[in-house]
Amino acid sequence: MSPIKDFKLLYVAPNKENVFSGGDTVAGKVTFTLKEETKVKGVAVKVKGEAHVHWSDGTGDRKKSHSDHRRYFKDKVVLVEEGVELPKGDNSFEFKLKIPQGDFPSSFKGFHGKIVYTLEAKISRSWRVPSFEHRELRFVSTSTPPVGPATYPTSGSVDKEFGVFSKGQVQLSASVDRKLCCPGDTLFISGTVCYAASKDTKLKFSLQQKTVYRAFASTTLSDVSLCKMVGETIKGNSEETFSCQMKIPDDAVNTVHNCDIIFVDYYIKVYVDISLAIDPEVKLPVVITSRLPSHGFGQAGPHPAGAPGYSDFPPPAFAPGPYPVPAPPGAYGYPAPNPTPYGNTGGYNTYWPQQPAPYGFPAPAFPSSVDQQPMPNAPPLFQPQPPPDYGSLYPPVPGSYSNTGPPEKQ
Repeated sequence: MSPIKDFKLLYVAPNKENVFSGGDTVAGKVTFTLKEETKVKGVAVKVKGEAHVHWSDGTGDRKKSHSDHRRYFKDKVVLVEEGVELPKGDNSFEFKLKIPQGDFPSSFKGFHGKIVYTLEAKISRSWRVPSFEHRELRFVSTSTPPVGPATYPTSGSVDKEFGVFSKGQVQLSASVDRKLCCPGDTLFISGTVCYAASKDTKLKFSLQQKTVYRAFASTTLSDVSLCKMVGETIKGNSEETFSCQMKIPDDAVNTVHNCDIIFVDYYIKVYVDISLAIDPEVKLPVVITSRLPSHGFGQAGPHPAGAPGYSDFPPPAFAPGPYPVPAPPGAYGYPAPNPTPYGNTGGYNTYWPQQPAPYGFPAPAFPSSVDQQPMPNAPPLFQPQPPPDYGSLYPPVPGSYSNTGPPEKQ
């Protein structure tokens, strides 16, 4: 029977959302109890980021498996060297590991692959099976896929005929108020539909997650609906305008464009539900990215060099202003307060918060004895001009829906 019991792996929360990013430090401790004095081969902790894909296609003798793997980083620290005999009773070892700077993708789990960041503790003994403890870290990339003008609305349209015995036609135009959004945001969808058929129908909306998995030259994809909405009934042979609000699910993962074996995209599908026919649909692409987490639980101490991580900017303890900010205890050599005790040991509660290190810079001091000469008058850099014509800034888009009718022939 193993002499090791109550093996626990705890880590510090970088912020109240418990989200890590590139450049953050993973700090914590390993605790366990020994029933007797035990000689170990080593006690170590490591943090790593990896991506895996795997799927199969075909049947029988033609069944073929596809898989691929990427490792983004790995950092390891040895807490107890080989041959050390640990005493009976409670043992505790603190550690610090660094997530390197880099354009790493956000955490993701799908049907055929995943992007995971894990913290692992290991106790090795000679001629014995090692003891492991794992904690999965939630990682969010600080990079955003290129989306162009993120605040601009995105739109699309479709014109389709349907039916065999009784012909019909649908002209559908839809737009969403912005392309870049965050989990929990609400998007505004609007448009017009011209429905030339006798039977009533309904307009429907859905948020789709499209994931492409790649293993060498092979690819597979999944397209799942995260949420659906049903609009008002569209009467036969009518033209109507529509609008609705769609909330992005709080647990939606980020758009992933910086992993070469897993790609995650989102789009809003607006479609007319027509029986016994392929539904006319408009796809409106959107990009989902996480907000910068609040920093109620920032890391203390010096901040890492390079691009900032989510734990690099704790909030100031004093209101900003032109006066110098007084230094808190512990910031410039004064005694620091006692650390906050450890938290629970289940799921994402395996961490404890740290006190933030307030920051601020005093206003620069300039000598007041220097006589400043008045500046000579100069003509203004910009002369007032009348505003440009509206049509020169926003020319009409060819092929778009409008209420002005077709352009006149020249």
